[in-house]
Amino acid sequence: MRNLFLAIVLLFPLSLHATEKVKVVTSFSILADLVSEVGGDRIELTNFVGADADAHKYEPSPDNAKALLRANLIVANGLGFEPWLDRLLASTESTGKRINASAGVLPLMLEDEGEQVPDPHAWQSLSNAEIYVRNIANALIDVDPTHAEEYASRRDAYLTHLHAMLKEANNLFASLPASKRKVVTSHDAFGYLGQAWQLQFIAPQGLSTHDEPSAGEVAALIRQLRKEGVRAVFVENIRDSRLIQQIAEEAGAKVGGTLYSDALASQAPANTYLGMFKHNLSTLMAALKP
Repeated sequence: MRNLFLAIVLLFPLSLHATEKVKVVTSFSILADLVSEVGGDRIELTNFVGADADAHKYEPSPDNAKALLRANLIVANGLGFEPWLDRLLASTESTGKRINASAGVLPLMLEDEGEQVPDPHAWQSLSNAEIYVRNIANALIDVDPTHAEEYASRRDAYLTHLHAMLKEANNLFASLPASKRKVVTSHDAFGYLGQAWQLQFIAPQGLSTHDEPSAGEVAALIRQLRKEGVRAVFVENIRDSRLIQQIAEEAGAKVGGTLYSDALASQAPANTYLGMFKHNLSTLMAALKP
């Protein structure tokens, strides 16, 4: 009887630990959705940059630092997307496992202020999104191996939907003439989407939304659009639309709608990653297809 009692005492803390949720911090809304899909009810999620918010301009709060101290897992994008998170982590004593969801992505290199830097917007490629999902699942399994099978099952179920979206996108863009593949957006956030389906994205801003284009740069872009016959430009959910509307008006183009770049929407259909991607596909095709 005494041995049985000791065995129960020893096992009881393990059962409590086994039912404890994994505390996960994500840097912005797109990662929050992917982590939620893989983690399900097994995680307690805190996200920093919310829907329709600009991660480029985010200012961390004391609550963010507290969340990092509690976290078992911290999921960032990487590729230089959230330097504020690196600074915040350096100023705290967080012991949580930190991963970059983009690890393993072959980055596009772009010029920014005279330097070659990686384009951080890798989630705009569905193939890269699969890498994100696999990295997230592996990290959750690493910190919570007891529920590895559940994380793997949710990962595989989500990837089935992602592969279906990829097939749909391939079919849609296959019907688009080469002459209709030029797109204007607010800032340079869609390079990976352009690479995947041979679209040319032109933006008055660079990789970051901090830098406002000069009047000369805007005028040069308008001349380029007139010369090349670009007829559709798009606003972004994280940006003031007035500049794009001015460019469209002066270039004789139309505003083709809103694209979601660095953040999800607060409401359906673009309040999930796959919903966002489907919305962007539909918006692009409606404006570009003859």
